[in-house]
Amino acid sequence: MYAIIATGGKQYKVAEGDVLRVEKLGKEAGETVTFENVLAVSGDSLKVGEDVSGATVTATVVENGKAKKVIVYKYKRKTGYHKKNGHRQQFTKVKIEKINA
Repeated sequence: MYAIIATGGKQYKVAEGDVLRVEKLGKEAGETVTFENVLAVSGDSLKVGEDVSGATVTATVVENGKAKKVIVYKYKRKTGYHKKNGHRQQFTKVKIEKINA
């Protein structure tokens, strides 16, 4: 059984026991989070739309952290202009506990 959830502007295919990194949720490690924006659930058959209006996915926060640094380098030729900048995206690692369909 799997479900497709949307969080942080992205969609994820999850099953019970999966561990995935999503955009920062603002929860501490050990807390429980419920994803209510479920797009599809597959059990015996695939359910989408109004069939999954009450479905939820329950997960536990494993950790919060920062991803590897991404270097942003801007450059314009012949003018001497260049700018170097870095960015580390924050994430929350969650473990899927239960799919409530």
